[in-house]
Amino acid sequence: MRQLAKQLGRAPSTISREIARNGGQRSYRAVSSDERAWECARRPQQCVLARNGKLRRVVAQKLQDDWSPQQIGGWLKCRYQNNGVMQVSHETIYRSLFIQARGVLKKELISHLRSRRMMRLGKTSTTYGQPRGQIVDAISIRERPPEVEDRAVPGHWEGDLISGSSNSHIATLVERRSRYVMLVRVAGKDTNSVVSALVRQVKDCPRG
Repeated sequence: MRQLAKQLGRAPSTISREIARNGGQRSYRAVSSDERAWECARRPQQCVLARNGKLRRVVAQKLQDDWSPQQIGGWLKCRYQNNGVMQVSHETIYRSLFIQARGVLKKELISHLRSRRMMRLGKTSTTYGQPRGQIVDAISIRERPPEVEDRAVPGHWEGDLISGSSNSHIATLVERRSRYVMLVRVAGKDTNSVVSALVRQVKDCPRG
């Protein structure tokens, strides 16, 4: 396999997996393997639970028995360790439950999950590189001057935003030395609403 990998410019593990998934060293045939590769590449493609009725029924029954998708995936791997057709990952089970357009598992089965969330992100989901939650031209808190850090000089304020139910929001201002706190109800959490409300509140502060 290492010699094949070297000649083809591929990793030995890639060659090993290709041979293993297509009958092993004794039964591997290039023609049938090529046909299988083209078949797997066809799109759109049904998920494994949609293609396998027996597996779908087993998974649905285990969910009704309040098994978690992780437990189901692990049990299937042990119970059908020599039958890959009867194995499925917990991520596939989750996707089949939460993506109802697939029509594979009934929506009612979500109520048997231990987490009551109505949406779920996959384990590979990430917000890396996305602008959400990032402040434009932000200055790091590490760059604030020493007198702010040790609270030696009054007049330095720290702000925050608290969000509650029914889309309600309260802005807070805390004077770091005296710990004096001001609470300001704001109409929304957008920049204009918060800044305008804080400006009005600060103008009412006594001078001295």
